[in-house]
Amino acid sequence: MNTINAQSQGGEVAAGRFRMGRLARREALAGYLAIAPWLLGFLVFELGPLLTSLYLSFTKFDVLTTPKWVGFKNWDKMLFNDPLVWHSLKVTAIYSVGAVSLGLVLGLGLALLLNQDVAGLSYYRTVFYTPAVVSGAAVAMMWLLLLNPEAGVINRILAMVGIPGPAWLFDRQWALPAFIIMSIWGVGGGMVLYLAALQGVPTELYDAAMIDGAGAWPKLYFVTLPMISPVIFFNLVMGIIGSFQVFTSAFIMTKGGPANATYFFVLGIYLNAFQFLKMGYASALAWMLAVIILVLTLVAFRSSGRWVHYEGQIR
Repeated sequence: MNTINAQSQGGEVAAGRFRMGRLARREALAGYLAIAPWLLGFLVFELGPLLTSLYLSFTKFDVLTTPKWVGFKNWDKMLFNDPLVWHSLKVTAIYSVGAVSLGLVLGLGLALLLNQDVAGLSYYRTVFYTPAVVSGAAVAMMWLLLLNPEAGVINRILAMVGIPGPAWLFDRQWALPAFIIMSIWGVGGGMVLYLAALQGVPTELYDAAMIDGAGAWPKLYFVTLPMISPVIFFNLVMGIIGSFQVFTSAFIMTKGGPANATYFFVLGIYLNAFQFLKMGYASALAWMLAVIILVLTLVAFRSSGRWVHYEGQIR
């Protein structure tokens, strides 16, 4: 009798497992169907082009003919026989240091000012953020007018205070600094993130610091900056990635001139691909850029453990 009951219970368990298995498979199928459009888009528009560009980096391809396998010839030329590659990397690195530094400092400064409880702050927040969402092409055209050495607003303002304005985009020494100054236009995006972080800092921490006799600067250094350090880190990483991909303004305003002073890395990729029709070489350059950005991002993440503080983290 016990044997019969055991067999009966075993059959029920097996049937239950079978039913659960069928249910799990149906749920899995429904899940796969739900993500199928995204998965298809990823394969067609991201993974496919990514693998294709990797293949093309080992070929000679001018769009008009069939790709011809050349092995590491493109990579050898890029790394050892094309000084313009390293020049463009130097230009991009200088721009990145200047633009990212300005963006972090000015974005945080504006956020600290706009975090005060005074009238009309919503208006100022909108004014400072709006430029960050304007089309890059429109911004480039506007700065062409502002930086005009003869009729530009910036040189006219400098003339009012007795400072002779430079030729900006027509001067090899001032062209790259002009682009760094232009990067200030987009600080509103980072400013909004800083504002959100500042509003999340507990007021109890400021009260405790005040009781200890801390002034404005100690509170900023010992309370505010550590509490918003994750947002600073996020803006740093995104700034590095974005600054190494600058293209629109350089393409519209200078085409890399004067004398290659604004020959950014991505501009070089574009010119090789679509002006000189060296798709294989341009693909190799693109992969070099991807590796550089990946390495810089990993370095930033590696160093973040020493200065980024997360809520609830025990050190």
